[in-house]
Amino acid sequence: MNKFKTLLLGSVVSALFSLNVSADHLNEAVANSERPKADVTRDPLRKPDEVLRFFGVAPGMQVLDLFSGAGYYTEILSYAVGEEGAVTAHNNQAFLSIIRNSDERFDGNRLANVTRLNAEPPTIPLAANKYDFALMALAYHDFYIRTQDWPEFDVPQLLKIVFDSVKSGGIVGIVDHAAAKGTGSEDAKRLHRIDPGFVIGQMVAAGFVLEAQSDLLANPEDPHDIPMWDPSIRSKTDRFILRFRKP
Repeated sequence: MNKFKTLLLGSVVSALFSLNVSADHLNEAVANSERPKADVTRDPLRKPDEVLRFFGVAPGMQVLDLFSGAGYYTEILSYAVGEEGAVTAHNNQAFLSIIRNSDERFDGNRLANVTRLNAEPPTIPLAANKYDFALMALAYHDFYIRTQDWPEFDVPQLLKIVFDSVKSGGIVGIVDHAAAKGTGSEDAKRLHRIDPGFVIGQMVAAGFVLEAQSDLLANPEDPHDIPMWDPSIRSKTDRFILRFRKP
C-alpha cells in the first residue's frame, strides 16, 4: 500500500475541531532548544509536529509512549503536554539492549513529567482508563520479530491491555513502515515492515475504531520489498499513519 487517503468518520471539520489541537504548542515543543541535536536532524523526514497534530496531542494529556525506544517522541510529547500533563515511556529489555545513551535523555530529571516503565509484553502493568493518548511509533512490526531476545507473545492480549488503559474517547496513534498489501506480519522480521491492513484488523478486533488515516509520511517510490534499513530507502520508507479511537 503506497499511499493513504485521509478518511474521517463523520464531518471532517467537526472531527478536526474536536481534537482541540493548538498549532502553537506543538510547534513550540518541536522547536524546544533543549532537544538533542541528533533528534532535531530527524525532524524533516519524521514531521513530528504534523504527526502529533493529526493525533490531536494537546496540553494536559496523559500519554503512553509504548515501546518508546530512545525517546525521540517521548521528549517532544513531554514538552507538548506540559506541566499539567504526563508521559509514560515504556520499553522492554530487548529495546533497552540496543538503545545507545538512552539514560542521557532522562539524566538529572530533565523531563520531569516523564515516568519510565520497563516491562515485557504482553503483561505490561498499565492502569485502567488512564491515558488520553497512546503512541506506537515504528514499533508495531516489532511485535512479530521472533528472536532469542524477543520471544513470541500474545499480541491480542497486549492490545487488550492497551485498550483497557486508554480512556473512553481516547486516541491510539500508530506509525510504521508499510509492507506490501496482503502480507500481514510475515515481513516483520525480514524487512521490519508490516501490512497496515493487518494492523487495522487487529486494532478493530481489540475494540478500537479506525477514525482516520494520513499519507503525511507516504513514499510511493518505496518498493516495499526491501528492508527499512536498506541505504536506498533508509529514513524514507513509505510509512502509514493510523488514528484509532476507543469508543
